Amino acid sequence: MVTHSQTFGFKPLQHGDHLDPAGEKFLVEKGIPVTTPAKDKAYLEKYGMTVANGLEAWTPTPYLGGEITAVPAQHGHGWIHKVMANGCGFFLQLPNEPSIYISGDTVLTDDVKRALTELKPDITVVAAGQAQMDVGQPLLMPTDEVMEFIQLSPGKVIANHMEALNHCPVDRETLSNSIQQLGLEQKVLIPADGETLEF
Repeated sequence: MVTHSQTFGFKPLQHGDHLDPAGEKFLVEKGIPVTTPAKDKAYLEKYGMTVANGLEAWTPTPYLGGEITAVPAQHGHGWIHKVMANGCGFFLQLPNEPSIYISGDTVLTDDVKRALTELKPDITVVAAGQAQMDVGQPLLMPTDEVMEFIQLSPGKVIANHMEALNHCPVDRETLSNSIQQLGLEQKVLIPADGETLEF
């Protein structure tokens, strides 16, 4: 699953933190089918990837014996999201597994709130690093939006997208402190690099 990859179809602007050259090579060489937003399908196919699903927003699609639904994502507040690769999140329902909503790179929007309150995922994943460029507003949820996302989530929350990029000012310790201040520490998991979580 690739939540987003291209900006204006221009390879140097590909979001390398979501699809880097090594990952791209691996997917092509192994012929691994990819699921992505419909707008990215032709772009990925141009570089040799097999795209099994180009998803349209809010349209449940058969996936691995269950269903996958794309939830629109807005990659930033203000004008900056228009030059970013607005992608999607994924809501997955697979047989005999907890449902999961991976929000992708997004700020807190009505679509994200709808995914949390209507789809009621058992597990949610939120990009919590508050990424920001030198200009423009945050590209990801600022801390107050992350806290609202956590509070709206019906089940466990996994916080990721921290400390991997130099433009993510919110680190694990900072997020943990914010979560503790609101008494949400039992609801949120902040995995270390390489850590495996089982549910």
